[in-house]
Amino acid sequence: MKSVGMAENQIDELTSSCPVNSHNEWDPLEEVIIGSVEGAMFPEWKTINEACVPPSMWDEIVERMGGAGVPYSKEQVDAARQQLAGFIHILEQEGVNVRRLDQADFASSFATPSWQVSSGFCSANPRDPFIVIGNEIIEAPMADRSRYYEAWAYRSLFKEYFKAGAKWTSAPRPQLLDDLYDSEYECPAEGELPSNYLVTEFEPVFDAADFVRCGEDIFCQKSHVTNQFGIDWLQRHLGDRYRIHLLKSRNPMAIHIDTTFLPLAPGKVLVNPEHLDVQNLPSILDSWDILVAPDPIPQPDPLSGVCDCIAFNVLMLDEERVVVEERQEPLIKALKEWGFKPIPCAFHHYFPFLGAFHCATLDVRRRGELKSYF
Repeated sequence: MKSVGMAENQIDELTSSCPVNSHNEWDPLEEVIIGSVEGAMFPEWKTINEACVPPSMWDEIVERMGGAGVPYSKEQVDAARQQLAGFIHILEQEGVNVRRLDQADFASSFATPSWQVSSGFCSANPRDPFIVIGNEIIEAPMADRSRYYEAWAYRSLFKEYFKAGAKWTSAPRPQLLDDLYDSEYECPAEGELPSNYLVTEFEPVFDAADFVRCGEDIFCQKSHVTNQFGIDWLQRHLGDRYRIHLLKSRNPMAIHIDTTFLPLAPGKVLVNPEHLDVQNLPSILDSWDILVAPDPIPQPDPLSGVCDCIAFNVLMLDEERVVVEERQEPLIKALKEWGFKPIPCAFHHYFPFLGAFHCATLDVRRRGELKSYF
C-alpha cells in the first residue's frame, strides 16, 4: 500500500510542475487555448447535425446559411471575431494567459478509403475535440466526419506542451463507416424520452465536450456523438484512480454535456432541468448543492443551430468568477445569489459557430491538484 501511495504522490508532483495541469472546472485558470472562427465552413455532411436540432429545422438553417458546404459569411465571421476579442480581453485582464491556434484550411475536401466530405468545419470550439486530464491532453475520436482533421490547428501548441513535459494521447482513430450511424434513427415524439441516439456501438466514439471533470470523478452523457464504447475506452485508459459517472439525459437532441450539467465549484453544480431530472441524479451528488438553472433568455437567432440552453455554457475562472453571456440576466442574478461573481460578456454572435464560453476554450492549466470532492 505504501508504494502505491508514493507513486500517486510522484504523479501529483509531476502534474503540478507541468505546463499542462487541469483537474476540474473551477481551479484558478492560468492558461487557456481559445477557439478561432477564421476560415469557418458550414459543413455539407449533415448526418449528425440533423439529429441535433428539432425535426425539419436543419433545412431552414441550410437555407439561411446560403447552402451547405459553403463558407460562413464575412458578416458572421466579423461579428463573432469582434465578440471573441472582447472575451479574450476579459480573460487577459483577469490574469489568464491566452494561447491561439494555427490557421487551418477547412475549405479543403478530404477522404478515407470509405468516404469523403467536401470540407471541414472550423476550430471555434477546442472543448469538443480535446479533454485535459491532469497533465495529459487526450484527442477525442469524434463521430462527425467533417471534423476528422480539426486537430491539425492545434499541433504546434501540443508539440510545445509535449516538449515541456505534458502527455499527449489520441484515442483510436475511428473509421466512421456507415455502420456507426443508425440509418433508421428517428427523433422521439414530443414528450417522449430518448431510448437511443444516432451513433451505434460499432466503434468507440466521443466528443470531449460530453465530459466534465471534478477531480477524480468525471461526469458524462451518451449523445449523438458519444457512445458507451467511447465512455468505456476513456475509463479504461484513465485507470482506477478515476471514476466516470453516466448521467441520463432527457434531451432527444443531446450533444455536449456543458449545456446540461456543469460543475462550478466544489459542492456546487449547475443543472439544466429541461435536460436532466434533478430528482434522479447519481447518489454521489447527494452532498452537493444542485443549482437549478433559470429559464434562459431566448437567443436572438433561432436558426443558429444551437438551443437556448447555450446560455448555461459558462466558464469558471476560479471558484467565484464566472464568465456569462451578458443578455442572460436571470442566470446572472441567480449566480450572484449562489455566491458567484459573474463577469458579463457579449457572445451571441459566436453561437452560430456552435459554442459559447466553455466550448470556445480548453483550459490547459489551472492551479490545483488531483483529489476527490466526494
